[in-house]
Amino acid sequence: MNRKRVLSGVQPTGSLHIGNWLGAIKNWVSLQNEYETFVCVVDLHAITVPHNPKELAENTLKTAAIYLACGMDPKSCSIFIQSQVTSHAELCWLLNCVTPLNWMERMIQFKEKAIKQGDNVSIGLLDYPVLMAADILLYESDLVPVGEDQKQHLELARNIAQQRINSKFGTNGKDILKVPEALIIREGAKIMSLIDGTKKMSKSDPNDTSRIGILDSPDLVMKKIKKAKTDSQIGLEFGNKDRPEANNLLTIYSLVTNIGTDRALEECSDMGWGKFKPLLGEAIINALEPIQNKYYELRKDNIALKNILKQGNIKAQEVSELTLAKVKKALGFIENI
Repeated sequence: MNRKRVLSGVQPTGSLHIGNWLGAIKNWVSLQNEYETFVCVVDLHAITVPHNPKELAENTLKTAAIYLACGMDPKSCSIFIQSQVTSHAELCWLLNCVTPLNWMERMIQFKEKAIKQGDNVSIGLLDYPVLMAADILLYESDLVPVGEDQKQHLELARNIAQQRINSKFGTNGKDILKVPEALIIREGAKIMSLIDGTKKMSKSDPNDTSRIGILDSPDLVMKKIKKAKTDSQIGLEFGNKDRPEANNLLTIYSLVTNIGTDRALEECSDMGWGKFKPLLGEAIINALEPIQNKYYELRKDNIALKNILKQGNIKAQEVSELTLAKVKKALGFIENI
């Protein structure tokens, strides 16, 4: 029986942090044995904002190596680079031509980022949710792992597939594109900033102490944890809206130790910050050590890493071209001559 298909990916911008790991990659590792999994380094998305060309290629390999170091297995999933699978850009253009502009203008993340960039905002930033829709729809994904804050982008992909392609160009009641469902990752889906427990941990935050990088040294991890924002209360707890930092740090502790929320709460409910922070720092260091060791081992041989990506690219190209061909035929383009 064919397994359901899942697609995920992150941008190779900045250094991946524990929010990326605990909120996404760690879950992909679990999913790859149950689902046919495609994992993408979405480098085309990385240039929607000003970027350093010299860093893009290195960050792309770095991100792929971190996927592998965290447990993604090329025998169980396909790991590939978005820009090397030409179907992504081609389908994006086709979808652009059927997607209403007002759908894009109401996307929340565009509004937020456009305010920051002002007159320098690019068309790519406005359009990247359509590229994201192309990413998802190319692989006829059954499920897309998303956090609550990413549901709007998946809903756009669903609407484009159903309302702008299937309903307009489908024939005899037969859909052209599969309409994917959300796979909501609840536990650890949203790891928050170390300096503001109400904001998501982000690679783009200018304050480096707001996040712990997956490749941060033990000394740096401990330094950042010691500086993490806390409150004046004794004891850790989950779910108290007045104590977002306590909820966030205890969540991180429960995830990096794999002890679960109940045991974490039992262990730390009466613990002061002076005792908890070193405990949390050591737990993070211990959890990251095997990932870092595997990462640096992988980076000693970029040829082997590139071979893994090449095989992933080939598989992704094969699958995506089938979907692209269906869309082009439905829209009236002649088949390859």
